[in-house]
Amino acid sequence: MTSPIEEIKNRLEIADVIGGYLKLKKAGANLMAVCPFHSEKKPSFFVSPSKQIWKCFGCGKGGNIFDFIMEIEGVEFGDALRILAQQAGVELKRVRPELKSKRQRLYEVSELAAKFYQKQLEASSVGKEAKDYLLGRKISEESIKNWRLGYAPDSWQGLSDFLQKRGYSKDEIVEAGLAIRGEGNKFYDRFRGRIMFPVFDFNSQVIGFGARIFESARQKAKAEKQENMAKYLNTPNTLLYDKSYTLYGLNNAKVDIRKENSCILVEGYTDVILSHQAGAKNAVSASGTALTPYQLNILKRYSDNLVLSFDMDVAGDTATKRGIGLAQEKGFNIKVLIMPEDNDAADVISRNPEEWQEIIKNAQEILDFYFKTTLAKLDRKTPEGKKEIAKILLPVLKRISNKIVRFHWIQKLAQELETRESDIEEELAKVKAEEEKEEKNQPENSSKTGQNQEELLEKEILLLALGDKENINFLSEEDFIVFSSETVQALKSIKQFGLDFEKLKQELPLEIFERLQMLSLERDVREAEENPKEEMEKCLALVRFLRWKKECRRLEGEIREAEKMGHQEKVEILKKEFSERIRQNNENPNKNFETLEKQE
Repeated sequence: MTSPIEEIKNRLEIADVIGGYLKLKKAGANLMAVCPFHSEKKPSFFVSPSKQIWKCFGCGKGGNIFDFIMEIEGVEFGDALRILAQQAGVELKRVRPELKSKRQRLYEVSELAAKFYQKQLEASSVGKEAKDYLLGRKISEESIKNWRLGYAPDSWQGLSDFLQKRGYSKDEIVEAGLAIRGEGNKFYDRFRGRIMFPVFDFNSQVIGFGARIFESARQKAKAEKQENMAKYLNTPNTLLYDKSYTLYGLNNAKVDIRKENSCILVEGYTDVILSHQAGAKNAVSASGTALTPYQLNILKRYSDNLVLSFDMDVAGDTATKRGIGLAQEKGFNIKVLIMPEDNDAADVISRNPEEWQEIIKNAQEILDFYFKTTLAKLDRKTPEGKKEIAKILLPVLKRISNKIVRFHWIQKLAQELETRESDIEEELAKVKAEEEKEEKNQPENSSKTGQNQEELLEKEILLLALGDKENINFLSEEDFIVFSSETVQALKSIKQFGLDFEKLKQELPLEIFERLQMLSLERDVREAEENPKEEMEKCLALVRFLRWKKECRRLEGEIREAEKMGHQEKVEILKKEFSERIRQNNENPNKNFETLEKQE
């Protein structure tokens, strides 16, 4: 009987699964993308549809569809199995509640909470008032349903009682961010008297909530002299929800972001919902935080183009400005929506959805926006004004990677400040030098491998064998002493069965077979050697040198041991053998030997 794991693998194509997260491009028989697991500009992430595996040749991560989901979703195998089973339409056997993973239990708690809030919006008297408020904000019945909006009743334990009756503990409710344990072990609902906006993960599973105070609850708070009640309240960081990794609406927007090749970033939940309702379905929100590197890495999987729709104080050292700087450094093309004064996206769309589409169409390049807003605020005629303008704009110019584009803006800044371009370049160099100084203090990239020369040589030999199994014939039995037992087993199997991976899968231990699969993918995507025979000869020379060195070290050890035991006759025999090996090496000089000796 086929296991659920094999059934899922048979039903799902790895390209479809990974393509749901990354922009994949054809690369011969394979597909490639920018790796989501480390910072890079040139794609080093490859997917093999024929082998059903993926591998990043930058950070070294790789595996099958389960490994990818575990890595990108940050989940354990059981949760990855559940996510993929849902996609594949494979029914998993029900497990006893006590054996379910903690994450799965929290997903269930969050889903039940969303249903509870939805019911309250439709059925309770105050909930109906809250719904009328949403309809008054021009959010349609369809949007209320699609985005699963709800209402949290203004009671201390309404939700908690509901969840406890369904078998969930107080600890689980607190861990889901839905309740608070106060002083004296008091236990009460986190969200009370609020309109609820469920927050979803990539797969539209509820992971948290955003909550807006409803007017009746605000009035009650005033009467009870609780003036400090926050207008907006979010789920705290939990096992499921981390706001620095979360983008509200991405589950609904990701297809359109890819289709439009751009993402509109708005401020709030209502902005996202109304933008989708108005036809701009590529809108998401950063969930009340400034843009983080993690959110940008996620967006990079879908598009390199960002369109920003929120207030930006370009003259201040704001979190928003830092987020935009990060986006520029990651290579995003950025535009800004010029909004009517004192209006946000929701205001514009509520008034006239067509006006929103027109604003999007007239989005302004970020550099134009920076120049116009900065020059409008500061006096470019005074020395102090010039200095402040340069202080704001030079770091922006520094992040432009294209030299031609950068020089265009250097010229423009020089004209606006009535100074020489060389002066601007000189000041820009100071900004760059300061940044480089900071970078030197950063730890080195941890993705570098710590492979020794034997491991690198083994890898190269295997790659050559996977290119042409005849390359193995150049190796003698004596050469195998240099390699690990796993590599020897792999080489001998390739020699016997060729590159029939179905046969190799049957003959080799799983870990050795999977290593060969990954190396085969690397072989597919890297440029073929101009002269594979010459490359093999170089490797053989290194193999023989390592073999020679290993023999010399063995003899040195045996000589020391014989001298310690006082076996003088054996010492002389061993020294003679050692001298013979040194003579053989001297008579067969090889530049590769010298290279290796320098490396050691």
